[in-house]
Amino acid sequence: MCGRFSLISNPEEVEALFGLIALDPFPPRYNIAPTQPILMVMAGTPREPGSNLPDRQALLVRWGLIPAWVKDTKAFPLLFNARSETAAQKAAFRTAMRHRRTLVPASGFYEWRQGNKKGAQAYWVRPREGGIIAFAGLMESYAEPGGSEMDTGTILTTSASSDIAPIHERMPVVIHREDFARWLDCRTQEPRDVVDLMRPTEPGFFEAVPVSDLVNKVDNAGPELQQRVEPAAVEKADPPPAPAQMSLF
Repeated sequence: MCGRFSLISNPEEVEALFGLIALDPFPPRYNIAPTQPILMVMAGTPREPGSNLPDRQALLVRWGLIPAWVKDTKAFPLLFNARSETAAQKAAFRTAMRHRRTLVPASGFYEWRQGNKKGAQAYWVRPREGGIIAFAGLMESYAEPGGSEMDTGTILTTSASSDIAPIHERMPVVIHREDFARWLDCRTQEPRDVVDLMRPTEPGFFEAVPVSDLVNKVDNAGPELQQRVEPAAVEKADPPPAPAQMSLF
């Protein structure tokens, strides 16, 4: 599961990793939650021979995918995650899995371990070597009955790696840089061709830092959310409330 994540790198670092140009400035985001806008990278128009223009594009989407066939968004569940093992078969994700696979730039994500006597312990899960990572995502454009359009997206998950398993059984799918092109290529690479990319990260890739329960509240959005604490020192660490479907329009 991935219900909160962070992107604290600057636009220039994101541009360099994903092969983008001229991203609009954005501030560090320490506590990104479902229904908020998230940055996604998609394959763009193929390059002309000799062109220096990138063949990838960045866009902001609402985190929580809405399939095109949904009639009542208020009654539809908030699809901020999709199980990678079944996404190609599920009606909600099947079309996006075939035609609109994306990358989601991130600095790491938050997870909660249940069973602590004082409540659920929050962890900031980050790459051990630092830097930006790319979650596997799916995008779907939704046209509401009034005629306006909105881009929406979800993050794919897989079984947890050995680094994450003691905390939670699921984790986001991470696409490594050398696999960006294949993952984004929805013209020649069908879902069955990229199944091997939807796997847990290798042991030692992530480290999990215990943090305070400040992250549980969406309004808390500063760097203090990622400061290490001693788990025993957490007086109260209730898990964040399950995100509810919000009015979209």
